[in-house]
Amino acid sequence: MIKRILFLLVFTLQFVSLQASIVVLNGLTHIYKVENGQIYKGKVTLQNTGNASQSVKIFLQDFSYQSDGTIYYTAPHTNEKSNTGWIKLNTNLINLKAKEKTDVYFEIAMPDKITLPGSYWSVIIVEPVDDIKPSNNSPGVNITSVVRYAIQVITNYDTENVKPSLKFESVKVEKEGNQRSIKIGVSNNGNVYCKPTANIEIYNRKTGDKVGTFSSFPMGLLPNTSKSFNIDISKILPDKYNAVIIATDEDENAFALNVELEVKND
Repeated sequence: MIKRILFLLVFTLQFVSLQASIVVLNGLTHIYKVENGQIYKGKVTLQNTGNASQSVKIFLQDFSYQSDGTIYYTAPHTNEKSNTGWIKLNTNLINLKAKEKTDVYFEIAMPDKITLPGSYWSVIIVEPVDDIKPSNNSPGVNITSVVRYAIQVITNYDTENVKPSLKFESVKVEKEGNQRSIKIGVSNNGNVYCKPTANIEIYNRKTGDKVGTFSSFPMGLLPNTSKSFNIDISKILPDKYNAVIIATDEDENAFALNVELEVKND
């Protein structure tokens, strides 16, 4: 019985070690400053870090998200700011051997005329799939999805004088375990991609004394999307406070909001 258990354990470990694992080596956001009628080239560098070969599908989709965590992947051209019509991939299916690395190339051919300055975008989906196997139930082949990456391709056209328009959607204090955080929903109502950071300055409501300044990590924000910026305020004692929330992008464009804040002892 013990020998059978040991054999099963060894077999399981061997099976796991043979699994493929696809990673993207050169980032999940590619940004281009573009002009009418020009052609731009890019690439996505992939590697199979596993010990088995892996087939990978590559295709374009439109993409958006909201601060409640909802993410939308939709067919090309469903977003009015989509650039999928300008992008051409050099392949839609590759096979990577164990430990192999390769580049998937794409070309951005800009139209001769764009009327509205701003950011246009889509995502290149990189989706590892199971080996193509004959189907027993229907003619042809079946492809079973495993996991996938979404690489943003953002084209900024004539954006030098275009500024983001950030709006605060919500402010919530939440507690998980011993950590208390403030979650700030921020939307970008402008026409250009930006990468803001949310900051909060907290003041004692009774004395007016400044308690501290706390910041989120910067996050990219596409036009007509929103995200939740989380700030750790675990050091703040339960009490009632006044606060100033400031969202600042990489070009120092700032948007502020005054709020009353209550940190409860629970």
